[in-house]
Amino acid sequence: MRAWVLLSAVLWYLTGVGWQRNSERTEKGFIYGKPGHPGSDRINITNTGKLTVKDFLEPLSGLYTCSFSYKTIKAETQEEKIVKQRYDFMIFAYREPDYSYQMAVRFTTKSCVGKYNDLLFRVLKKILDNLIFDLSCHIIEPSYKCHFVKVPKHGLIHELFIAFQVNPFAPGWKGTCNESTDCEDTTNHNILQARNRIEEFFRSQAYIFNHDLNKTLPAMHFVDHSFQIVRMDSCRPGFGKNEGLHSNCATCCVVCSPGTFSPDVDVTCQTCISVQIYGAKSCQ
Repeated sequence: MRAWVLLSAVLWYLTGVGWQRNSERTEKGFIYGKPGHPGSDRINITNTGKLTVKDFLEPLSGLYTCSFSYKTIKAETQEEKIVKQRYDFMIFAYREPDYSYQMAVRFTTKSCVGKYNDLLFRVLKKILDNLIFDLSCHIIEPSYKCHFVKVPKHGLIHELFIAFQVNPFAPGWKGTCNESTDCEDTTNHNILQARNRIEEFFRSQAYIFNHDLNKTLPAMHFVDHSFQIVRMDSCRPGFGKNEGLHSNCATCCVVCSPGTFSPDVDVTCQTCISVQIYGAKSCQ
């Protein structure tokens, strides 16, 4: 989880309906500190008077108040005056979105009927899975359909339209995070490498046929320039995107607020009136 906030002086976490108590507070609900002496492992006051909150957890999201006071002195009369200020604000935990890729390719075929289309489909999936296995990525939701396509100078031909998604959460994927609970950087790096490998694989298929003029094209072969790719964002359970509420970070996966939840890797939080906590993964 990554969330930070810079404040001044004293932090006060307000309790209320749906807000869980912060175990790092004092009995009165205040967290005190001074430069060099943090209030807790997550909270530190810098020498410039800024309060840094790090390793922010979902239940700590909510309404906060920052209160501080200072003295002003008139040079002429040496009169001292105490000024008090208070700021109310909201803090939300957030994560970077996870990435996956939706891909599509086409292959020529002799007919839309027969076992060879299914065989090609299964062999292709196996090749791609093996290609990205070491990255803890895998192919999900593969499908294909066969259609007649009119090609200039070639008339009507049969083509297989193959679609699949490249996902960074193959079984055992957490082992790539080196025991870190925050591994968006790792999974997103791996899925980018997987995308590059698959893209290079299909590029090589086109290169083979385009540069070997003496080679007769097989009945089933990759259609040049048919490779398409779209990046898809997803949020971990308990998080979702909300451009209206969080316009300053529209691409972020922000913790679901009370009254909403997210049980899967969708990008939106669903409504559930009974939910009274931040980061709910179910409607309870």
